[in-house]
Amino acid sequence: MIKFLDLKSTNNRYEADLKNTFQYFLNKGHYVLGEEVSKFETAFAEYCGTKHCVGVSNGLDGLVLILKACMLSGKLSEGDEVIVAANTYIASILAILNAGLKPVLVEPEAATFNINPLEISKSISNKTKAIMVVHLYGQLCNMDAISKISKAHNLLIIEDAAQAHGAYDTVLKKKCGNLGYAAAFSFYPTKNLGAFGDAGAVTTNDKELASKIAKLRNYGKESKYVNAILGVNNRLDEIQAAFLNVKLPYLDEENTIRRAIAKRYLSEIKNDKITLPYWNNTENHVFHVIVLKVEHRKKFETYLKENGIETLIFYPIPPHKQAALKAFEHLSFPITEAIHNKVISIPLNTAIQDKDVTYIINVLNAY
Repeated sequence: MIKFLDLKSTNNRYEADLKNTFQYFLNKGHYVLGEEVSKFETAFAEYCGTKHCVGVSNGLDGLVLILKACMLSGKLSEGDEVIVAANTYIASILAILNAGLKPVLVEPEAATFNINPLEISKSISNKTKAIMVVHLYGQLCNMDAISKISKAHNLLIIEDAAQAHGAYDTVLKKKCGNLGYAAAFSFYPTKNLGAFGDAGAVTTNDKELASKIAKLRNYGKESKYVNAILGVNNRLDEIQAAFLNVKLPYLDEENTIRRAIAKRYLSEIKNDKITLPYWNNTENHVFHVIVLKVEHRKKFETYLKENGIETLIFYPIPPHKQAALKAFEHLSFPITEAIHNKVISIPLNTAIQDKDVTYIINVLNAY
């Protein structure tokens, strides 16, 4: 069986460095918000091209902290509307709700799976204060068009960058994480830059926002035993920061490997029953996953399994059809629903071998 993702294999190259890093961490005796977190925050801000990075517990918490910090500074108020793609992972919407704001769901572009700028424009009301762009599956949204909309209507752009570490916008000449007011990253183990447990970060160029998030993540502390605001415990673990410091220097190289595999799939899979994802062959896509569309997904899934290929579905149920979001179940999003009914992903990771890619292509072409 060709596994969809084997985390042990993808992390083999780091094993010696990770063991040394853990021993150093164990010996130094400082385990919370120490030098490894500070080192990672500096390095990741530099990588993204932003002035600030704040390490947090995970991507969802990062989004919530951004929104709550914006509320503390008066940029957002309870009940304000935030436009977000209807086909995103539920975390994007949960963040908006958990911050006391109102998500306004809009359709994506059928080809890119990303939020449609035309739908954003149609959904703006006098209560709209922000756009949450989700760079789904590793492909950047149309940030040139969205940036123009945000400037015209004075809307904040919040990036949900959980799946797009290192993606580069060739129009705006900036990396993911530096394409809006603030961005939240997840370093869940399966991500392009994955930790060994939950971890996340927020990037921004706003010093005040970064300061508020740094306080919020740590009980609202201004200094030891001095709590300036109502905060939470959403800190980035020191050990996870240490492991991320080992892996970050290799991120661009690994994204290049992912794009090379994707290029093979997109050029060599030739089957009218399979719809391949859109990609303009630039660095705007880092292929966190590659997403195909098929009409009879269960049949296709079974066929691949019988041929020794593991698949995954991102995501089988759209957010507005989830029991947790009953308030949205009356809404209709035909493009979103079609996407969720048809998408399926095949193996694409830095450990997969060329012969396995060739085998997968041949199996798909024979379907």
